[in-house]
Amino acid sequence: MAKKSSGRSINGILLLNKPTGISSNKALQQVKYLYQARKAGHTGSLDNLASGLLPICLGEATKLSGFLLEADKKYQVTAILGVATTTGDSEGEVVTTGSLIGLDNIRIVKVIKTFVGTSQQVPPMYSALKHHGQPLYKLARRGIVVERAARNITISKIDILAITENSMSLEVHCSKGTYIRTLVEDIGKILGCGAHVSALHRIGVSNYYDMIDFPTLHASAEQGLDYLDKLLLPMHSALQHQPKVKLTPELASYIKTGQAVQVANSPITDDYVGLFVVDNDSSEQFIGIGKVLDDGRIAPKRLVNI
Repeated sequence: MAKKSSGRSINGILLLNKPTGISSNKALQQVKYLYQARKAGHTGSLDNLASGLLPICLGEATKLSGFLLEADKKYQVTAILGVATTTGDSEGEVVTTGSLIGLDNIRIVKVIKTFVGTSQQVPPMYSALKHHGQPLYKLARRGIVVERAARNITISKIDILAITENSMSLEVHCSKGTYIRTLVEDIGKILGCGAHVSALHRIGVSNYYDMIDFPTLHASAEQGLDYLDKLLLPMHSALQHQPKVKLTPELASYIKTGQAVQVANSPITDDYVGLFVVDNDSSEQFIGIGKVLDDGRIAPKRLVNI
């Protein structure tokens, strides 16, 4: 398939089911290549070991990626009990082993439930967070451990899917910035046996759940770009929790010049709002995000070029 050097100005969001064994950036580059897109970005990395939902924003949708970065996430995780590793997952080296004798399901369930709610979590060394410009995982590979500040996280729900003699499978609904590897390690520490992640699959980001895998993408690509484009969601779908403001073409023209406008029946909110132009035929066109000012006017914050 020929690829233009400049790329296409294609806008939308692809809900990719990232396979295990590749980085999020490599998955992004493959999608960008298939779509011949000029610009693309993902909305929150998944480890090589992890699979699942990786929303990829194409074109102007990259301006809205922050809403998905900030969104709640949902994961299914399987953890091995009795073994702790350097990385908190099965790719690391074993550092400790612990006895599972006397560890029953009742205690496991009781400990897991203590992690529901708001708490502080220390990010792992094997993460993409940076210390003085260096990713922590690069420091960790050199045997360097630095102090990391604890961060507030919220785990709204943990469903226990299965518990075996030496493993547990959980479904975790959590806030942004939650490290599931660290959650599993912390559970293992309290149980006194250690634990690490053996499989991790992200099943939800915000209200996104449906996913498209690479075989489907490649099959669509063989039929042409039009078929690929049908797999994209509109960029404003990233604003599922933000109120909508409808503008007349005249008000939209002021918004596009950076001016705040008075809109009848505008929402009362401290959150961002989605801006839509409503034409005479009642069709709506998304033009960006705005903010409600103290005096009730709607001010543009980030507009899209379409």
